[in-house]
Amino acid sequence: MRTAWRVVIAAASFVWLTGAVPGAASAQGKSKPVDLATQNAVADYNAGNLVSARSEFNRAAQKGSRLAEFNYAMMLLNGEGGPADVPEGKKWLRKAADANMAHAQYVYGKMYDDGEFVEKDPTEAHRWFLLAANQGHVQAELALANQFLDGRGTARDNTQAFTWYKKAAQGGDMTAQYVAGSFYERGGDGVERNLNVARAYYAAAAAQGDPAAKLKYQQLSAELEKERPQQAQ
Repeated sequence: MRTAWRVVIAAASFVWLTGAVPGAASAQGKSKPVDLATQNAVADYNAGNLVSARSEFNRAAQKGSRLAEFNYAMMLLNGEGGPADVPEGKKWLRKAADANMAHAQYVYGKMYDDGEFVEKDPTEAHRWFLLAANQGHVQAELALANQFLDGRGTARDNTQAFTWYKKAAQGGDMTAQYVAGSFYERGGDGVERNLNVARAYYAAAAAQGDPAAKLKYQQLSAELEKERPQQAQ
């Protein structure tokens, strides 16, 4: 299944079931405990009982559960537990996004950014990415940064791009860590050149397995080491 269109339960079941999200932001937006009906649907989905899970997500969605709305939408779009129903899936995804679920806003924006299930519309994508990013959704922050860098769906603005890359980097995104490092390495666009900070971002990305970041980290480490004797004189 494509990453953007996954049911949100596998990697974060504890978060969704308890609402116990560290920090102020969560993928749902303002966190709250999940109702019993949605918990049962999650359990059935994890157990592979997709027909039951789809029906249970539907019932919970009808009662206003944002997580159920989102997960029901994903099952409809992917054709899990029954035939695919794209119009109905889009309807429930929009309901979850309108209910301020950050991950639903991100996925709804990505749908327009990729032109999947809808006509491609980067401007509409930008609107939803911004809503999700303002709630601290890391993937949305990265998507927003890319749009500002490319001038896609909004005016090109490298300063804004850096702002959102840095936020996503601080949220742990490997790609954003590398790009933030490159901004600090070259300087400009309102960013003061700082090889030590660049090196730290490259190190963070390298620790997550980015080979290019590892090479950059090694290069900057050697460059900074050469500068130290000159600074001591």
